[in-house]
Parts: sequence; structure tokens; C-alpha cells
Amino acid sequence: MVRARLLISGIVQGVGYRWSCRREAQGQGLTGWVRNLPDGRVEAAAEGEAEAVQRFERSIRHGPRGARVDDVDVYDDLPAGLPGFSVR
Repeated sequence: MVRARLLISGIVQGVGYRWSCRREAQGQGLTGWVRNLPDGRVEAAAEGEAEAVQRFERSIRHGPRGARVDDVDVYDDLPAGLPGFSVR
């Protein structure tokens, strides 16, 4: 079990990006959350099997139609045993 914290930059607010993250995380069997930040970025925390977290990271580099991901910073974190995956 691993956890990653991700900071996503680009056109990622107001385009359904958080909801696409949630769908992808649930499809990978991950738990965690995703939220908008005041500076226009999106922050996410995802935890689960290492390969599933890596697949999630790769997939969110594209986002939904209308989004443009310029950068994704990934930080390792300690798993917190979160239930489900929420949009905050």
C-alpha cells in the first residue's frame, strides 16, 4: 500500500477535472481525495497498490476534454487508510 500526493497545474479547474480524477481512481480501486486550490491548481491524494497509483498518475496527466495539464508534481506520502475517493 502506497500513497501519493499530486499537484496538477494547467487548465484544470472548471472543466470536470476533479470528477475525471475520481472516476479514474475508483476504476483503479484507489482511495483518497481531489480538490481545487486557490491558485488554480488541483491537488489529489491517492492510495492503494503501487501499480494502481502509477496508472492513476499517468492517466491524470491528460484529463478530460477541455483540460490542459501542464505539469504534475508527485510526492510520496504515508498511507492514511482513507475510505473511498472524494471530491472536495
